[in-house]
Amino acid sequence: MPDKPESSPSIGDIFREYGDRFRSEYRLHPQQHKVMYDIEHCRCGEFGTHWEICDTCGHMEKGYNSCKNRHCPGCNNIARHRWVKARIDDLLPVSYHHCVFTLPDVFNSLCMYNRRVMYDLLFESAAETLLDFGHDPKRLGAQIGFYGILHTWGGKLWMHPHLHFIVTAGGINAIGEWVSPKYHSTFLFPVLALSSVFRAKFLEKLKNAHRKGMLNFPANISFLADYFSFEQWLYHTVPKEWVVYSKPPFAGPEEVVKYIGRYTHRAAISNNRIISVENDIVEFWFKNTRKDSIWETTTLPVMEFMKRFLDHVLPKHFHRIRYYGFLANGKARSNINSIRHALAVTANQKLQTNQDEGVACPKCDKGHMITILVFDGYGNILSDNVPDEMDEVELEGILVNST
Repeated sequence: MPDKPESSPSIGDIFREYGDRFRSEYRLHPQQHKVMYDIEHCRCGEFGTHWEICDTCGHMEKGYNSCKNRHCPGCNNIARHRWVKARIDDLLPVSYHHCVFTLPDVFNSLCMYNRRVMYDLLFESAAETLLDFGHDPKRLGAQIGFYGILHTWGGKLWMHPHLHFIVTAGGINAIGEWVSPKYHSTFLFPVLALSSVFRAKFLEKLKNAHRKGMLNFPANISFLADYFSFEQWLYHTVPKEWVVYSKPPFAGPEEVVKYIGRYTHRAAISNNRIISVENDIVEFWFKNTRKDSIWETTTLPVMEFMKRFLDHVLPKHFHRIRYYGFLANGKARSNINSIRHALAVTANQKLQTNQDEGVACPKCDKGHMITILVFDGYGNILSDNVPDEMDEVELEGILVNST
């Protein structure tokens, strides 16, 4: 994908220009309203200001705070770096696999009106499938560890719910020994078998959700509210083969870090993919997976573009990254230490990763900008990291300019 022109718009620019018109034409749920508001006002002063100082030359600059909404393309770098650092600390000296579980597109309408239920079922079914294969003595006979990352979009922003899993090539058995898979150099578990079990688990859970009255049915599929019709629809419409993808293991822990740095904390589209907005048409880049994943351009009417973007807003408090097996929350640290002991690892693995040290100073181009003061939208100090040697006159100037 070519570099983004400096003059090309961002999601925030599009929302600010077309937001009022979009709200008048479409009904939005509260979370979508909040996402629109946050992105429209991101780094515009609504969420307060902050001051940064160069750690080399002392140059200071004032900036506007970001909205920190997880759906905002420009607000996830800090959260992503923190999450990646935590995953680096958890890495073991073993191989890791990348598995992808995808829902067929016949479920897109159900996903649109039942986001929490459908995405929870996707997580549960895929995770149970991997855990069952790990515990099966014919496959591995051990508890594996993995975490899943939910993506709900395709390249052109259509609905495409799928899970990316990072899975350990091996696990811990009942007596605390590490067990490696037989074919860890090529695949973890056979994908056809994974697909068959995953399909059966998901459909059974979906039927159960219907019986419990947990599903909503929009007008275009209202006939599915009848359970018998729903069962017949599943039998005749849902494809027999589902997509489960398993890559060969990563080349090493460093490759795992690069991968999770790219795939976590993403929004439906990044700002650098947007080329232009002219005559109410948005042009943007997408990766064409049907042509060897080459980058191509496409266009959408701006209202349709915004609608598709907001279709991927997740329910409030929904966890799009989840942990399973011996990496499950609450017991991951003790399990990792036990596994390192079983593998005779005497010290935690320390990886050299080329993570950004911070924004370069625009004046000297040698140092990095460090945030020293953060104010909310009302001028109250939220964070104070002022160096002891800062002149009182300089500090007074900052306080005056931040109100």
